[in-house]
Amino acid sequence: MTPSEFQAVTGATPAQMADLDIFIERLTETNAVMNLVGPDSLPDVWNRHIWDSAQLLSMAPAARTWADLGAGAGFPGLVLAILLKDRSDSHVWLIDSLGKRCRFLQEAVDGLSLRATVINGRAEAQRVTVDVVTARALAPMEKLLGYAQPYLQRGAQGLFLKGEKAEAELIEARKVWHFESSLSVSRSDPRGRIVSVRSLRRVHSR
Repeated sequence: MTPSEFQAVTGATPAQMADLDIFIERLTETNAVMNLVGPDSLPDVWNRHIWDSAQLLSMAPAARTWADLGAGAGFPGLVLAILLKDRSDSHVWLIDSLGKRCRFLQEAVDGLSLRATVINGRAEAQRVTVDVVTARALAPMEKLLGYAQPYLQRGAQGLFLKGEKAEAELIEARKVWHFESSLSVSRSDPRGRIVSVRSLRRVHSR
């Protein structure tokens, strides 16, 4: 995917495209000294990372507040924050347990004047109320639902970017959790899946 193709499919404004260009430049520079994403994925960054993240907006068009667990390199959270930047009621929480990743995220938030808050801490320990909780490549569904449980219990929808093992992970997760879910095929990679989750509780909870 080229930048112009991304702009055509998302309707991103020139200002948003400029912010994404700056973000990609910073990611590329930082990735040379800190492993944020696989170096082999950078030549296809617009499809593998930017479009992969941005597609979530079409799945929750009314959502204005998001929490990205294990935000890492900023996918999907920083991309969402850039695309929501002009909406005064929007906010994205970028949550990661590793300090050096949080410093990278904070520099991006500050440099691009994004409506976002970086939190250096454990995902499940935060008390943030949002419309959507998301994550990419953080953990298998069983563990991921544990991290997301506080957000889901406060009314959030879960939208999780997963790979081709999503179905198998959901089967394992149902041994521990009761939840409603649906699967969508990723628009950036037909092997990927987006898992939507609501109404989470532990199997043996009373």
